[in-house]
Amino acid sequence: MTAPETVDLLINARWIIPVVPEDQVFEHCSIAVNDGQILAIVPQAEATRKFAATDTVDLPEHLVIPGLINAHGHAAMSLLRGFADDTSLHDWLEQHIWPAEQRWVDPQFVRDGANLAIAEMIRSGTSCFADMYFYPEETAAAAQHAGIRAQVAFPILDFATVWGRGPDEYISKGLALHDDYRSQDLVHMAFGPHAPYTVGDGPLSRVATLAEELQVPIQIHLHETAQEVREGINAHGVRPSERLANLGLLSPLAQCVHLTQVDDGDIERLALSGARAIHCPESNLKLASGFCPVARLLEAGITVALGTDSAASNNDLSLLGEMRTAALLAKGVASDARAVNARQALRMATLDGARALGLEDKTGSLEPGKAADICALQFDELELQPLYHPLSQLVYTDNSQRVSHLWVAGKALLKERQLQTLSARELTAKARQWQVKLAGP
Repeated sequence: MTAPETVDLLINARWIIPVVPEDQVFEHCSIAVNDGQILAIVPQAEATRKFAATDTVDLPEHLVIPGLINAHGHAAMSLLRGFADDTSLHDWLEQHIWPAEQRWVDPQFVRDGANLAIAEMIRSGTSCFADMYFYPEETAAAAQHAGIRAQVAFPILDFATVWGRGPDEYISKGLALHDDYRSQDLVHMAFGPHAPYTVGDGPLSRVATLAEELQVPIQIHLHETAQEVREGINAHGVRPSERLANLGLLSPLAQCVHLTQVDDGDIERLALSGARAIHCPESNLKLASGFCPVARLLEAGITVALGTDSAASNNDLSLLGEMRTAALLAKGVASDARAVNARQALRMATLDGARALGLEDKTGSLEPGKAADICALQFDELELQPLYHPLSQLVYTDNSQRVSHLWVAGKALLKERQLQTLSARELTAKARQWQVKLAGP
């Protein structure tokens, strides 16, 4: 008789939705994890015979899915949650957010805000997030300490900010950070040119060249408002997406955030370039920026991922909520109840998020050989009964408070709703200290 294989972790679950293969819900199965990777998914009776686990977690009334991927945000801005609500995007930025940032943002602000955001994301099932903000070295260090996976984009703008004097300095500091994290498994860097209206042709062309040479992703806000598109045409004679294409910035390395104002030409341009789309439905709704035509992007073969944007414009970082909003909004925009079904919505929040960030070989689905980035939700509560279809219930009900466990590369970041690498009490105290500072005279 063959001796059981020793593994680090065995997760026994009522339901498992692996994302790959599609349209599969495994019942009463186990996930074997060793050295941070998924070794196998097998029926529980078989797992008992095949594996001897150092740690076994029984989840008899839980749904297990891949860890969620928040493909766009500004983590440190969690300290500005609710700071300037019910305002149009440009007024929100120019009259409220930018002045507050100029006064208060420093390395400590970014570290404390990033930790607050990371804790919230962990508690709502996010195992990987993409960020773009000042002092990216602080966000990267916070992610590394917490044990969460992250793409950290260093900001690039034409003008001076608290982090630098202009494009040359931003790029130089960002490339140094890229070198620092080149060998890290959980955290990697990306170029973060803020938007076509804040970065000129020269820096954008340089970013395109460097990104291609280094094979480093680019994340940029694009076609977020009608005003942006209108002013872009007036300034450059072409729509912003065409300008980026002409500068060589649109490619499979490009992650285009928002895309609420796109026409047929924009969609064709994005599809031909291989650029990825990142949809932030709740932030776009709150700022009245417009509606991303997700169904049309998907029909064109464009990878669409989901992001929360910042807690200052959302006001939460729950990708489960974003997934539900994205599915419902897509149906309304397309006037088609079949648009963005539950399976597509989950894929946007997992595997397509990984594809958008260039991480699909590591995460985004529960497959042998991939990192053990795993989320579990308790599914036996009254509000989920009766439960006919776990996938439908996952997407269309409010689940952010039902996340019970989260593992990243096999390491537990959340157990029974309790943070394992961060202190909720300390983070709450620091957030309240910042509130007093920012609300003061």
